[in-house]
Amino acid sequence: MVSRPAVSEPKKPKKPYDIKKADLHLDEYIAEQDSRSPKILLQRAYTHLRSSRQFHSYLALQSVAALIGYGQPMLVVGLLWAMYVNTGKRKEGEMSAYSLFNEGVEAIEGTFRLAQLKQRAAGVRANLWILRPMVALCSAREIRVRTLRVAMEQPKISPTGLGIKKRTDPPLYTTGFRIADQTNVWTVYRRSEKREEKIYTQVLILGLNTKRRKQVGDLWSTAGIPSPPDDGETNEAIVFGYLIAWFLGEYVFHEKDRAVVAQFHEWLAGVALPLCKKRRIDVTTIFTTHATLLGRYLCAGSVDFYNNLQYFDCDAEAGKRGIYHRYCIERGAAHSADVFTTVSHITAYESEHLLKRKPDGVLPNGLNVKKFSATHEFQNLHQQAKLKINDFVRGHFYGQNDFDLDKTLYLFTAGRYEYRNKGVDMFIESLARLNHQMKSAGSDMTVVAFIIMPAQTQSLTVEALKGQAVIKSLHDTVKSIEEEIGKKIFERALAWHEGQELPEDKDLMTAQDKIMLRRRLYAMKRNNLPPIVTHNMVNDAEDPILNQIRRCQLFNHPTDRVKIVFHPEFLSSANPVLPMDYDDFVRGTHMGVFASYYEPWGYTPAECTVMGVPSITTNLSGFGCYMEELIENAQDYGIYIVDRRMKGVDDSVNQLAQYMYDFTTKSKRQRINQRNRTERLSDLLDWKRMGMEYVKARQLALRRAYPNSFEGDEEPGFFDGTEMKVSRPLSAPGSPRDRSGMMTPGDFASLQEGREGLSTEDYIAWKLPEEEDPDEYPFPLTLKAKKTS
Repeated sequence: MVSRPAVSEPKKPKKPYDIKKADLHLDEYIAEQDSRSPKILLQRAYTHLRSSRQFHSYLALQSVAALIGYGQPMLVVGLLWAMYVNTGKRKEGEMSAYSLFNEGVEAIEGTFRLAQLKQRAAGVRANLWILRPMVALCSAREIRVRTLRVAMEQPKISPTGLGIKKRTDPPLYTTGFRIADQTNVWTVYRRSEKREEKIYTQVLILGLNTKRRKQVGDLWSTAGIPSPPDDGETNEAIVFGYLIAWFLGEYVFHEKDRAVVAQFHEWLAGVALPLCKKRRIDVTTIFTTHATLLGRYLCAGSVDFYNNLQYFDCDAEAGKRGIYHRYCIERGAAHSADVFTTVSHITAYESEHLLKRKPDGVLPNGLNVKKFSATHEFQNLHQQAKLKINDFVRGHFYGQNDFDLDKTLYLFTAGRYEYRNKGVDMFIESLARLNHQMKSAGSDMTVVAFIIMPAQTQSLTVEALKGQAVIKSLHDTVKSIEEEIGKKIFERALAWHEGQELPEDKDLMTAQDKIMLRRRLYAMKRNNLPPIVTHNMVNDAEDPILNQIRRCQLFNHPTDRVKIVFHPEFLSSANPVLPMDYDDFVRGTHMGVFASYYEPWGYTPAECTVMGVPSITTNLSGFGCYMEELIENAQDYGIYIVDRRMKGVDDSVNQLAQYMYDFTTKSKRQRINQRNRTERLSDLLDWKRMGMEYVKARQLALRRAYPNSFEGDEEPGFFDGTEMKVSRPLSAPGSPRDRSGMMTPGDFASLQEGREGLSTEDYIAWKLPEEEDPDEYPFPLTLKAKKTS
């Protein structure tokens, strides 16, 4: 098949190109001397850039590892894969694939770990590539503080090592990296966890300091996509899309031997897709949506979303919410890509109706299971973290701490502040019903429910700080008295003779000790109830979470069996009230509750699973659907799934409250056994399993782009070997058995079309057992597995 020609953008300037006067500033070009580095590609790119007249914006090539663009609005990560394919004029050789995603970044180290795991899971033989826009860097102080968490090492090669003249010196050096202004670059080096696996990251930083009017107008004339001038985020995404289209065009122009696959994640990175298609750039594209824009906006309102998907006027609804231009970008990207994928079947069902294209496959999200793995120690880690939470509870409920901490269960929900989408409304209502049910049953258990969601705050409340200070003073006083009493008992024991009496209590505590202890006890008196929130809120009277807590009358009364604590900030070990990182906090809890109404995947319950913490999710989340299809009777595994699809709101709330009440009736031994079974599900969420779907997606994209190259060829050996099945835990009572031996969501419910004349199936589609009626699928339009001829 004749390859698609690459078309360069924009036209050449009439005057001779002067690199000193142009917008192009190639200040540094650093490449690690590693056997896996695409050195030839970098040299070609540099040679072309030095003489190019076609790129009038900032471009910098560098090696980088973590902390790239911390706090910036956009980040694009690219992974470079390698596989052999014959693509017509292109010779049989390596395939280059860039996986691009453009999103807000809060913890860049987590993003790096995610991309690094994807690289390993997909069998990558080349280095990690990151493509990101150059935007205003955050302050040096912020970067310096956050850099301390990452192991750094100094670069081992200077820019002049590749024959490149260094133009300027970076103005600021800090631990292992340097930061500069818009006309310079900064570099971070980092090793992976294993020394024998040296993985360095290659980065392309594309500047956005170009004229936007021309590109916005060109996007309107090319794809009919509008963009209002006051939407800075969209305009930056448009500029960045043009730079990506330019880069891919230049790359395929110089790379003649390898097929190129570019994967775009989310609408912010999808502007380049219609441009590549319009310019006929010889690149195979994949677009992955993690959540549709319109779906998120619709679910945030009081809309029966899933029962009315087919009736929505998408253009009108997007226009009402002022996101029509963003919706057009997302829909255009979905239709321009060779392969369109989502992260879950519930999102695929949504995308089919809102974006008007049926997804070709599901690429589920995975986790770095090794990061959370604790094997036999995770029970000990639970106890250690629980002790820290106990300290917070003692301080928060001081003066009314009349419940036994050994009979106290910690439940929590966490995530973005999306009151309805994250199911916080249902969670609070179910807590009120749980409180009534426990009091009616005379239960001696206590439930402390945490809500961890960032909101607009001013400061910590005086009560929250006072409680921790009072308990600390009491602890220090008791410890001092304890040491003195211990010394007295020891000395009396040394001088003891037969016939003498043992020391009495009144002889052990002095009058001064009693006075100090009495002062601490009087300081613990309080006339008000423990607060339901730890911070002073900006709009306390209008906050939906606080208003519902008040409406349900969950005021932490001494007679309540359910206490509630709203912590409107993300957790941190530097927090003076609850000094714990999120992972440690999750390990110390007993159950996570995530009753989401709109959750394309759901990382929070997945993280609970790999840490051995039971969780409650819904069948409207991607994670819940995945576990429901993969495991039979998932409750025995500690995965409770609330039906929010077929049941009404009141029935769903009752089901959630009943799940939590049943959990409170379990004995400590039963909870330990359940935690063990939950932790054994970790392998199901590892990127080593989930990454196989990315391999399938790239294969499908190549077969659609170059169908003639695969005719008569055997199926590539990505699915060879023994079939991997869900392991059955050897615990008592009998553990749930796997339903059909599936490995990933793409295996048990294919969304792809049939053979499409490609001489092989796009994806391997497994059929559920015959006892499952195919007409009983929750989403028959999307999830029903098709039969191929």
